[in-house]
Amino acid sequence: MNRINDILNRNSLLYINFIIMITCVSVLCYKLYQACKIRRSYSASSATDPEQVSEKPDNLALSSKDLHVIQSVVLVGSIFIMSQAPFLMYSTTRLLVPGFAAGGRFEHIFAVCTTISLTRSYLNATVNIFVYCNFNSKYKSNLLLIFDTIILKKTQQSEKRAVDNKI
Repeated sequence: MNRINDILNRNSLLYINFIIMITCVSVLCYKLYQACKIRRSYSASSATDPEQVSEKPDNLALSSKDLHVIQSVVLVGSIFIMSQAPFLMYSTTRLLVPGFAAGGRFEHIFAVCTTISLTRSYLNATVNIFVYCNFNSKYKSNLLLIFDTIILKKTQQSEKRAVDNKI
């Protein structure tokens, strides 16, 4: 039963999802790039002053906002791919090498691989917050507002305790 679980859930489905995710990130980046080029070409062709169009050497250059969107999508996708790659390798090894399991011949290597895999998954979740803060100003302002509210609430509670203790 463990072997069926390893084959289906820990390998086949994960590899299929992994390939789909890589394909989707690639297609998304390509489509974003195409959309930016089309938007630029429309704005360049709608300009009435021919000198204004010729001032820009590359009318199809990406704006900084468009570039940030593409960079954030690629970065989040790459972080996910890099964090899940150890799990895929460890699952495949577990399937191919019979002693690669808890209590097996390669128990210590299995424990190290499991720890690395879990740590990479946790880092993926942690790093995403910083990526979103860097690339999304609205997310950053909402996150700071939440932290300010929490800190303000704690400060008010400690001030109230100090006043209560004096009385």
